[in-house]
Order: sequence, then structure tokens, then C-alpha cells
Amino acid sequence: MIPSLSISLASGLLLAGAVNATELVYTPVNPSFGGNPLNGTWLLNNAQSQNDHDDPDLESRSSLAGTTAFERFTSQLESRLLSQLLTNIQNGNTGSLQTDAFLIEIVDVDGVLTIVVSNKATGETSEIVVDGLRFN
Repeated sequence: MIPSLSISLASGLLLAGAVNATELVYTPVNPSFGGNPLNGTWLLNNAQSQNDHDDPDLESRSSLAGTTAFERFTSQLESRLLSQLLTNIQNGNTGSLQTDAFLIEIVDVDGVLTIVVSNKATGETSEIVVDGLRFN
């Protein structure tokens, strides 16, 4: 009986020691609810990584959606030719460019640059006149 009494007495002394406790304070994680503003990016990245929803309209909004390799090549070639045409204008040369849909004529007369864009299908023309154009 003495060993059980000594164990009881020892456990009672341990439990009777000083107890320290602090107040529990909740701090939100989300900056929208008062949390640390540095958590915003982390929370957004986690939410986006877990999002498995696919936007059905995304493919139709894409500029390359539904285009073939040939159509992309043609578009890039037209872009390159327009860029080369503008470089020629900077060097003092004029000219024209013809695509499937448009005819673009560029004329430079005494510093007045005239660009005429003609729509082949409808026959409509647009004229852009730039006066005082100086290239360095």
C-alpha cells in the first residue's frame, strides 16, 4: 500500500505545480477577412491549382483555335511581309502588298505617306494619309 500511496502523492505534487496558460486568439489566414496581405498570392495560386473546371468558351476565343498549320503559316508570312514593307518605307522605298483579301499600296510623295487599303471582296478602299513623316 505504501508504493501506491507514494505514486499518488507524487502524481498529486506534479499536478499541483504552477499552470501557465495564454489566451487563444484566432487570426484569419485570408487577407479579405483581416489576415496577412502576403497570404493573398499563395491562396490564389492554391485555388487555381485545384481548379479543374475548363472554360468552354476559351477555345472559341483563342486566335489560333481551329486554324491549320497552313493558315498559321500564311498569317505569319503576311505579317512578315507587312513588316518588311514598313522597313522599306523607312528606307525611302514604296510599294504594294497583295494578300488573298486585301491590296495594300504605299506611296510617299514629298514626305506625305499615303496608304491605300483595298478590300478585294467588296471593293471598299480606305486611305490613310500621314503628313510630315520623318524616319531617322
